[in-house]
Amino acid sequence: MKYTCSVEINAPIEKVVALWENKEYFKKWQDGFESIQHLEGIPNTIGAKSRIVLQDKMRIELIETIISINLPEEKTALYEHIHMTNTQISRFETTKNGKTLYKSEVEYIKFNGLMIKLMAKLFPGKFKKQSQKWMKQFKTFVENSK
Repeated sequence: MKYTCSVEINAPIEKVVALWENKEYFKKWQDGFESIQHLEGIPNTIGAKSRIVLQDKMRIELIETIISINLPEEKTALYEHIHMTNTQISRFETTKNGKTLYKSEVEYIKFNGLMIKLMAKLFPGKFKKQSQKWMKQFKTFVENSK
């Protein structure tokens, strides 16, 4: 399963990426974000691993591995969870009107277990809807920050 989401943010790319990278702000725009813990490698470099914990209706733990990083333009990461594995390419570009276009390309490459496979097959839009929701919340956060 693969999808792309995007949002145009009324702020310069430098500000957008600085806020997007700052782990201190994740709670302000990601519903359910609980924590991120660096596990290995040099932070924000290829191969670095972190544990991300989200808590909504249930606790979700993900291991993020940075595959490539060339910010402020792009970052690619692998996310592994007990029930699924996906990659995400986050891209940022300056628009002609000085805003920032933030695009996210997500590809789920593995589902483990019958329930998650059924959910992905029957409700693929739920995954994209959650990604787009976080992107809109991030846009609001950036545009309201000073």
